[in-house]
Amino acid sequence: MTTASERILILGKEDIDLKIQRIAHQIHEIYHEENELILVGIEGRGFEFAQRLMKFISKFNSFEAKLVKIHIDKDAPHSTILNKEFEAYSFKNKSVLLVDDVLNSGRTLTYAVAFILKDSVKTLKTAILVNREHHSFPITADFVGLSLATTMKEHITVDFGGTSEGVYLL
Repeated sequence: MTTASERILILGKEDIDLKIQRIAHQIHEIYHEENELILVGIEGRGFEFAQRLMKFISKFNSFEAKLVKIHIDKDAPHSTILNKEFEAYSFKNKSVLLVDDVLNSGRTLTYAVAFILKDSVKTLKTAILVNREHHSFPITADFVGLSLATTMKEHITVDFGGTSEGVYLL
């Protein structure tokens, strides 16, 4: 296993931007006939990814796109306190795109899906920058920047912003 000083760069800033652009185009292809799409970003790097995705989608979309943040307490997901913006928003009969940076076990996305499905959504899909394929929960990534085969001991981290922006294997 690698140490923190032994981070291996998998994707640099330009690579991340290209992946996000491609995902944005795929999303546009699927949702171009919709009136509205709601992007729900998992607080932290998932929300940062959602914000960047929103910028690219906004350049050529034919639908209204909205961005909402959700916080999932990974240690106590059933007692997660949602932010007021999320709680006040209705997803009923809307197309929703759940966004996170890395899909590992699927646990975080599964809990987020449970909150979103409290409303009767029209569609619900997921967008992930890096899919590790170590899913323990029945969740898939509909839009993926990179699928990466790793061992269970390895870790993937995404750094947004700054001079070290990139996707790293630890």
